[in-house]
Amino acid sequence: MWNDARFLNVIANALAVLAAAVLLVAGVLWLVQRPVFALTAIELESAAQEEPLSYVTPEGVRSAIAGRLHGNFFTLDLDEARQVLESAPWVRRASVQRVWPGTIKVSIEEQQPLAFWNENQMINTWGEVFTANLGELADDEELPRLLGPEGTESLVVQRYAELARWFAPLSLQVRRIELSPRYAWMVDLSDGMTLNLGRDPGADAPDPHGLPGALPFAARIQQFVQVWPDVVRRLEGRAVKEADLRYPNGFALTLAELPNNSLRKTH
Repeated sequence: MWNDARFLNVIANALAVLAAAVLLVAGVLWLVQRPVFALTAIELESAAQEEPLSYVTPEGVRSAIAGRLHGNFFTLDLDEARQVLESAPWVRRASVQRVWPGTIKVSIEEQQPLAFWNENQMINTWGEVFTANLGELADDEELPRLLGPEGTESLVVQRYAELARWFAPLSLQVRRIELSPRYAWMVDLSDGMTLNLGRDPGADAPDPHGLPGALPFAARIQQFVQVWPDVVRRLEGRAVKEADLRYPNGFALTLAELPNNSLRKTH
C-alpha cells in the first residue's frame, strides 16, 4: 500500500508540473502575440559601412516585402525575412537582426552593375545576372552591353575584362560584346570600330566561318593591339568600320566611307 501511494503521489506531482508547464507555454504564446510586440520599423544600412546605399531605397524595400513578412518581434522567421528582402530590387545579399522592442535591422549588400545583359537585365561585378529598374541608373552612368546565350554570363564577363585590359593603353573602351549561339565573338569599341573575332579555337566545335590555323582569342587580341598604333598612323585619320581578326597571320580592315565633303576635296 505504501508503494502504491508513493507511486500515485509521483504521478500526481508529474501531472501538476506538466499542467503548469502547459499553462506557462500557453501564457508565453499568448503574451508574445500581443500587439505591443508588433514590428513597427525596418532600418536599412549598407553592408559596406564606408559607402552609402546608392540604389536600394526604403520605398523599394517596402514595396517588395508588402504582405510577405509574417510574425512579430518574437515570431518573425529571420531566414525567411532575409530571403524576402533579397528579392527586393538592387539587393544582392541581406542580413537581418532584431532590435528591441519592435525593429528589424537590415544590412544590405547592393548590386554593383557592371554591364547590361541581353535585353533587359544586368550583370554585377561578381558576374551574376540580376533584374532591376534600368531607369534608376544615374544619367551619366555608361555601361557596356554584353550579349550571349543563357549560361554564358561568366565567360562573357571574363572576355570583357580581358578586352578592357588590352585596349586600355590605346584609350579605347569596350562598348558591346556579342557571343553568338555558335560561340563566335563580335566586339564594338568606343571609336566605332567592330572587331570580328570568330570562335576561339579552344572551343568544343569548329568555327564554320573561321580559317585554318587561327590564333587563340588572347593571341589575336595581343597581335592586333601591338600593331594598331602603327596602323593608325598609316591610315592618316581614316576611320575603320570593321577589323576581321580571324586570319592566322594578321587581320583585314574595312574602312568607313569618307564624308561627301572629303570626297569633293580629293577631286
